[in-house]
Amino acid sequence: MTSTNGTPLRVLRVAVIGSGPSAFYAVERLLKESALAVEVDIFERLPTPFGLVRGGVAPDHAKIKSVTKVYDRIASDPRVHFYGNVTFGKDVTRADLAQFYHAVIFAVGAQTDRHMGIPGEQLPGSYAATEFVGWYNAHPDYRDLEFDLSQESAAVIGNGNVAMDVARILARTPEELLETDIADYAIEALRNSNLHTIYVLGRRGPAQAAFTNPEIKELGEMTDADVIVAPEEVELDELSKAALEGDRSAERNVEILTRYSQQQPSGKKRQIVFRFLVSPTEIIGTDHVEAIKIVHNDLYKTDDGSLRPRPNGREEVIPVGLVFRSIGYKGVALPGVPFDERAGVIPNREGRVIDPQTGSPVTGDYVVGWIKRGPSGIIGTNKPDSVETVERLIEDVAAHGLPDPAQPTRADVENFLDVHNVHYVTYQDWLTLDSMELKNGQAQGRPRLKYSRVNDMLDALAMHNSDLLEPAIDS
Repeated sequence: MTSTNGTPLRVLRVAVIGSGPSAFYAVERLLKESALAVEVDIFERLPTPFGLVRGGVAPDHAKIKSVTKVYDRIASDPRVHFYGNVTFGKDVTRADLAQFYHAVIFAVGAQTDRHMGIPGEQLPGSYAATEFVGWYNAHPDYRDLEFDLSQESAAVIGNGNVAMDVARILARTPEELLETDIADYAIEALRNSNLHTIYVLGRRGPAQAAFTNPEIKELGEMTDADVIVAPEEVELDELSKAALEGDRSAERNVEILTRYSQQQPSGKKRQIVFRFLVSPTEIIGTDHVEAIKIVHNDLYKTDDGSLRPRPNGREEVIPVGLVFRSIGYKGVALPGVPFDERAGVIPNREGRVIDPQTGSPVTGDYVVGWIKRGPSGIIGTNKPDSVETVERLIEDVAAHGLPDPAQPTRADVENFLDVHNVHYVTYQDWLTLDSMELKNGQAQGRPRLKYSRVNDMLDALAMHNSDLLEPAIDS
């Protein structure tokens, strides 16, 4: 795409599928490549951008969501265009994109969850944490789900940050939730919740918990929830004690949990009860979840030095009416794109998509984020990950290793979408929706009131645009 002296010869056209953090960091890196003239088009199946920053970050973590200001800046670059409400594999295929782009970067994240694979997992009252998180965050895919909050007790399976989010949202007071951008319907459902006890079950010990220090600390700061940790739950075996040395984050988690174990319950409305070294073996019930059977674990050291749990035969049954599994996200295969079912990722080497049959790179195809490496890390982890992929793409440009599209202009793309009756949403449309949500929230004394249905978003935009087109009436 460049001459030998580095001056642009023609525009490098890149499509990015998805609009979460990894997508924006990939776009940012592309724009910084001064030796290339670049145009980037972002395709997103929802009318709203930002992926899990909008649909996955807990509503009471507003500071984390402020990263979208960086994404707004990236999207405002005239070399970038956003096509929301466009579904890959339905509205546009990989073959379609080949007409318009030299390269495609897949940034679709991990869109589903992992299962426990135990009896009773499909009983009513047993849910994926991803469903609950999407529901309270007003994600259109989960808007119409219902959760039976008339139950008195629930179990959250997992010791990661998402598990902490679920436990915390279940235990928040309506007054605390009103200070957030949680979905309005979720507030009403949680206002009428009958939950008293929320068990958090981890298959390994407190020293191996995956939640961060701020997440576990925050549980002890809620208005009307006590954190309950029995002293024996934070007793460390010799293997854990040895592994803990030098790991300040894990040490701090154990310190916080130990402090909780030394406190007496203060009589608050709800209790969050931590149990470690236990694995679910069965969800019990006839027509609905009634209890969960667990087996106690011991830790052993593997050949690679990590500590793993194994059952010791001691079983226990905990009465619960709800179960939320939070044991990891998993990627979903895309039409016409290689996929590793076992790992739940697009197979790749440093971001170059690999054909599993030949082991060779798929020319022009790249991947970033969780669909590249699996669901690990925090928002910032995606930046070096995306940079790595884009640098491989730039290497391929320099090696003249990318195909030339037949119709390499944005006008060609938009003509294609128009001809195929794809009602796409621009970034300016999103900014309009954003201002509407903020205004609607302000009217109710809240930071934001989210649209939770795609049709409602499109209708709001249509009404806004028609108002702009109405001629002024002479007085």
